Amino acid sequence: MAAVTYLLTGPVRKFAIAAGAMPEIRARDVHREPTPRLGGIAMFGGLCAGLLVAAHLTNLKDVFETSNEPRALLSGAGLIWLLGVLDDKWGVDALIKLGGQMIAAGVMVLQGLTILWLPVPGVGPVSLTPWQGTLLTVALVVITINAVNFVDGLDGLASGMVCIAAAAFFMYAYRIWFGYGLEAAAPATLFAAVLMGMCLGFLPHNAHPARIFMGDSGSMLIGLVLAAGAISITGQVDPDAMKLFAGSETAAVHATVPVYIPLLLPLTVIAVPFADLVLAIVRRTWRGQSPFAADRGHLHHRLLEIGHSHSRAVLIMYFWSALIAFGAVAYSVNSAGVWFVLAIVVLSAVGLVLLLLPRFTPRVPRWAEAFVPPRYRRRAAPARTAETAPAVRAEEPEAAGASGPEQPGQPEAAAPEPLPAGLNGATAIGDRSRFTHRRKIGTPQ
Repeated sequence: MAAVTYLLTGPVRKFAIAAGAMPEIRARDVHREPTPRLGGIAMFGGLCAGLLVAAHLTNLKDVFETSNEPRALLSGAGLIWLLGVLDDKWGVDALIKLGGQMIAAGVMVLQGLTILWLPVPGVGPVSLTPWQGTLLTVALVVITINAVNFVDGLDGLASGMVCIAAAAFFMYAYRIWFGYGLEAAAPATLFAAVLMGMCLGFLPHNAHPARIFMGDSGSMLIGLVLAAGAISITGQVDPDAMKLFAGSETAAVHATVPVYIPLLLPLTVIAVPFADLVLAIVRRTWRGQSPFAADRGHLHHRLLEIGHSHSRAVLIMYFWSALIAFGAVAYSVNSAGVWFVLAIVVLSAVGLVLLLLPRFTPRVPRWAEAFVPPRYRRRAAPARTAETAPAVRAEEPEAAGASGPEQPGQPEAAAPEPLPAGLNGATAIGDRSRFTHRRKIGTPQ
């Protein structure tokens, strides 16, 4: 899957440029150069290749013979991918996209990929009516798709976070499949493995600086695949088949943790995107805007405003996603370990330090400046040289002439020097420099 996605991304990029799928840079965008979209075409090719190869493997071909879930996933993914391609090229209204997401989820429900029962703590498995299962399935699909779509704001952010979520989900599903011998968990394991391959194959092209974006065709696709895996293992695996309800009540509570984890795991693996989604809806509604109106208030935008670099902001989001997702999986394995709780606390403290790092800029001693990045070195005071002194004095007659009429016998103010060749236009903000002294390009400050 990863190889197919990686090899397809290059031709897809050329096709996107030729097709004109390079929208203008918007106010909320972080990148400063037009970048082609439609990366979801390559990711959909990786999905098809992964399912095709799995259908011919000895250990996985039985999944296609005994279950209709892979076909249901492919049908829903095809619809959502086509909707995303249209949006990347021509743009689609937000309500139309929402309707398309619900239709794609409904197609999967009609083919059997739905939640049949729900394990409730303290009660046990609760059977759902067809209408209840359909509504719950559609809601989970729509929430997951939009959460992933909302977090797709930095180079490599969405693909990396979903890859981390898929890896954590794969570990959980694989344990249910082989640890408890439940074949019903095989489709979810397959979906997680295919999703990891799709993201890993696309990530080298999408890492900062990105050469291509996945667009809505990719973000909605990987969100749907992630939701499909959660629905499969939550609503299709019978908790009674694990034979965990035995012994004392305390032992039963600890033993049934793997049963209840699917209720939380779909949310933990997208906890950061889901929190971003909720905050965005509250923020926009509070301002009187539409919940679908775009802005620069997402979590990754705030990390950049704090002072983090692009790469560091992405790595911090990776860290928190991995901590929450793998922490939930580890809790399902051993929920009573003291070392587990201690490790989570320590890692959370490390994450908080990384978040606040730009607020504190330590300065190292002079002898250690050669071993640290330039931002940690002491800055020398600007030296007043012979070149800068006349330039400063030349501003005084200009300022005096601006404040009143020119005095007789006073020398005429010197004309301002033209801008040197090669000066970036972004630095030429006004007619006069906002610094107290002028310097030539290339001279030390």
